[in-house]
Amino acid sequence: MSESALPVLAAGAVCWRLVDGKARVLLVHRGDRADVSLPKGKLDPGETLPQTAVREIAEETGLAITLGAPLGTVEYTLPSGREKVVYYWSAEVGDHALELSSFSPNSEIASIEWVPLEKARKKLSYAHDIDVLDRFEERLLAGRARTFAIIALRHGTAVPPSTWDGEDSTRPLMQRGADQALSIAPAIAAYAPAKLISSTAARCLATIAPLAGRLGLEVKASKAVSQDAWETATGNVEKVVAKRLAKRVTAVICSHGPVLPDIILEVARLTNTRTDSALRRAAELSTGEYAVLHIALDGHTPAIVAVESHGPALG
Repeated sequence: MSESALPVLAAGAVCWRLVDGKARVLLVHRGDRADVSLPKGKLDPGETLPQTAVREIAEETGLAITLGAPLGTVEYTLPSGREKVVYYWSAEVGDHALELSSFSPNSEIASIEWVPLEKARKKLSYAHDIDVLDRFEERLLAGRARTFAIIALRHGTAVPPSTWDGEDSTRPLMQRGADQALSIAPAIAAYAPAKLISSTAARCLATIAPLAGRLGLEVKASKAVSQDAWETATGNVEKVVAKRLAKRVTAVICSHGPVLPDIILEVARLTNTRTDSALRRAAELSTGEYAVLHIALDGHTPAIVAVESHGPALG
């Protein structure tokens, strides 16, 4: 398929904050098009969509955001005839992020403004933006707008067991695996994890290392989520997952193909979530892929709000 036949991919966010208990969302006024829309922009070569969303929001509004739960996609046809698909997330903006923001009008964005939801609906130029706003309001009214995430990461492509003379846990990443680790690091960083946990296997530790370096966090190596422990039934996935749910901060767990379904299903069990296609996809990650399970912060009982899966931006 030629590049001109492929859809144009873009990403953005509903940036929101509470003012006197009422939600306000961020709109951008585009001077070059004389329209009002949600902030978004096109995927650059070598990027992944979560990375694009964070970069575009920073470029258009001066805000450094953390991605919350996804809000789905919108699709429409461009004047050129190509299809465009825009992926959206929610992103709550705190006071500190506002203080650090730096916006100045430019050739693309003439101005930005924070407005209540009803006013936003009247100002937005496009029906598909209103659809995204409606999805966000539905989640807000359900008390599920504020979330944290458990991010299940499968290690990158490693040297095959048949060609490795040492113990399985010492198998290193191949060059492709190292490239995968570098590619997914900025994408996972878009969710601002505060805790990094990894199997003790060399291939897992090497996969999470670029992310740890980007975030300035230490990695906790845990045998409880290792493949060796899984194979000998000495692991403790249940304890690891239960602790992460109790802590209610975004965390990454880097593990192995056979172990990841147990991690995903344990999150589902402890949140009383039925297994659906998104959870099944999350449990069947290929090397270098990760799943983000978004869990509501409000309320006493944890509940999965949304599940998304992504991989590295490699050809």
